[in-house]
Amino acid sequence: MTLKKIVYVILDGLGDDALEPLGGRTPLEAAATPNLDRLARDGRNGYVTTVGEGIAPESDIAVFAILGYDPHEHHTGRGPLEAVGVGVEVNDGDLAYRVNFATVERDGDGWAIVDRRVGRDLSSDEARALADEVQRNVKLEGATFDLRATIGHRGVLVIRADNAKLSAEVENSDPAYGREGALGVAKETFDNHVVHVAPVAGHENDPAAQLASRLTNEWLRASYEVLAASDVNVKRESRGKLAGNFVLTRDGGDHLPDLVPFKKRFGPEMGCFVEMPVELGIARLTGMGIVDAPAAGPGGVREQYDAWAALALDAIDGYDGLYIHIKGPDVPAHDGDHEAKIKSIEEIDSIFFGRLLDSLDLSKSIVAVTADHSTSCARKAHTDAPVPLLVAGAGVSADDVTSYGESASRNGALGHLKGPEIMPNLVALAKS
Repeated sequence: MTLKKIVYVILDGLGDDALEPLGGRTPLEAAATPNLDRLARDGRNGYVTTVGEGIAPESDIAVFAILGYDPHEHHTGRGPLEAVGVGVEVNDGDLAYRVNFATVERDGDGWAIVDRRVGRDLSSDEARALADEVQRNVKLEGATFDLRATIGHRGVLVIRADNAKLSAEVENSDPAYGREGALGVAKETFDNHVVHVAPVAGHENDPAAQLASRLTNEWLRASYEVLAASDVNVKRESRGKLAGNFVLTRDGGDHLPDLVPFKKRFGPEMGCFVEMPVELGIARLTGMGIVDAPAAGPGGVREQYDAWAALALDAIDGYDGLYIHIKGPDVPAHDGDHEAKIKSIEEIDSIFFGRLLDSLDLSKSIVAVTADHSTSCARKAHTDAPVPLLVAGAGVSADDVTSYGESASRNGALGHLKGPEIMPNLVALAKS
């Protein structure tokens, strides 16, 4: 049996709230998206709660879900996924965190957070230089660590005790994210101070969690002293920019998830285009083929989206399907910039989907488009709001929906799905 090709496109943070400046529309509904609207009109539509009611998911658990792996069953923390994504080894009992470089001010014995992302203008080169300084100059008694800067303000930290195993049952030092078991959950409101790391409730007497907390707090204090004195930050401040003088930790994990490879679980051989380390880590752990897709260069995202579409059209011949994750809409939503989010959506529609749909044979392919989560411009945070889903192509009959958007999706024939239900349905369509 010949499988239809699957082109599964995730637009990060696409969903949003209805906004008064947009006449009660969301950025997606306000954007000019003729290509996405055509797919919605020719296919079937629905809406998806990616992880669970009341959960404002981070990208890691949301990606697990929309790839068909229930994060409540399989997830072991974002930190190990990020580490795998950048090639840092994680063994059982190592403590791996996702981290952000941040800007703080001393406040008594602690730190008040000025900006959790250093104004979003810390370059990857600056972050690497800061990470290298910390790596050279911070020492932990009875432990070692590996700090890697990844993209912009983001990074990975792995702490390894010399003669003991560490537990990830500890609090985030980043107050913007909470924990529900191993799941990281975005908070809408929080006290904007660095959290003193302690074992989570129920693990107060666990020696592995106590040791993990102590080492994390020691590392945070020591790295702050190094970063506060760094020439990189002195130069940034002389230019009127914020200093990247702190590293916020969150979403720790103390072992890798045990995942059935995607092909064994679902059947198709999938390739992937991803931008961020966490997505790359998930792709590697699920055995997907990695397509070496370019990041934004001098030509910006317009050039990147054109190149991604061209590569997708070429790469699809080597796989049964492609998982394509585009970061674009999420970043301006975190900044509360709905106009920039509209622009991002329109660029993706006109450049990426315009080129893709000009050449993709929809008589032999299925295209699905959704998001990993909603990111609210009004609230500048991930929310638990459902995201729109469209499925079009070979063998997919049209419903009555004529545009792609949050409100229209509620009237689609696919109805309300859970994140892990998407992939089995796409595979069934590909086989039909």
